[in-house]
Amino acid sequence: GDHTFADSYLTVLPQATEFVVFSIDGSFAASVSIMGSDPKVRAGAVDVVRHWQDLGYLIIYVTGRPDMQKQRVVAWLSQHNFPHGIVSFCDGLVHDPLRHKANFLKSLICEAHMKIFAAYGSTKDISVYSSIGLPPSQIYIVGRPTKKMQHQCQFITDGYASHLSQLEYSHRSRPAKTSSARMVLRKGSFGLGANAEFLRKRNHLLRTISSQPGPSSPTGGPAHGPIHGHARPERTQSQSESERERADRSQRSMSIAASCWGRSGSTKLEPGALSPK
Repeated sequence: GDHTFADSYLTVLPQATEFVVFSIDGSFAASVSIMGSDPKVRAGAVDVVRHWQDLGYLIIYVTGRPDMQKQRVVAWLSQHNFPHGIVSFCDGLVHDPLRHKANFLKSLICEAHMKIFAAYGSTKDISVYSSIGLPPSQIYIVGRPTKKMQHQCQFITDGYASHLSQLEYSHRSRPAKTSSARMVLRKGSFGLGANAEFLRKRNHLLRTISSQPGPSSPTGGPAHGPIHGHARPERTQSQSESERERADRSQRSMSIAASCWGRSGSTKLEPGALSPK
C-alpha cells in the first residue's frame, strides 16, 4: 500500500461525566491563526488545561475548522504538550461554525448525558456557551472586557497565569464528580507517533533547505547548484492538502540529496526527520 494511516481514539464514558471545553482558536492561539506561518500559543494556556485535567474533568477541544485540517491542528496541540482530549471538527466547510459547535455540545449534554462545567473561548463563543445553559460565572473569555458583554462571562484580562491562580485559591474549580469509580481518563499529552512532530519536522526542513550554501561547494564543484535553485519554497494558506503533501515530499527529497552530497554539521537533519509518516 501507500503506507497512509489515520490516528483515532474511542472514548467510552458513563453518564454524568463532567467536562471542560476549550475553543482552540479562541482560547489558545496568540497569533492570528493556527494555520499561520508561525503560530504561537498563549502563555500559561497549557497549564490551565492541565489543571482541569488533574481535577478529573474530560477535556474537549472544539473548533470551527473543517476535518481536513485535523492532522495540522492536532499536531499543533501535540507540539505544545496540550493534555489529551476529544477534538471536534466541522464536517467539511460550513457556513455557520458557531452553530456546529453549539449542536455538538448539545449532543454531548442531551444524547450522551454529559455535564459541562466550564468553557473557554473568545467573545464569539459566548453565544455558543450561553445557548447550552452555561452560566456566565463558568464562561471564561480571553480578551478585553466590553460593557455589552461584561455580565455574560468572566473575562481573562491578565493572562492565564493569573487566571490559574484565581482558580486555585478562590475555589472556582473543584474536583470532577464521577458516577463510576472504575472510570479512568487518559492523562498526559497527545501521543501521535510520527504525526506528533508534523509541524516541527516541516519547519526544520524549511530552515535546513533555506540555509544551504551557494552554488560553489567545498570541493569546487556545482554540487549545491540544483538545490540552491529550489531554496525557500513558498507556501500559502490557499494551497490544497495535496499540494502541501507534494511540497513536503519534494523537501524531503532535497534534504536527502543534500545529506548525500555532504553538508556542515550545523544544518544536519534531526534524528528521524526522514522516517516514513
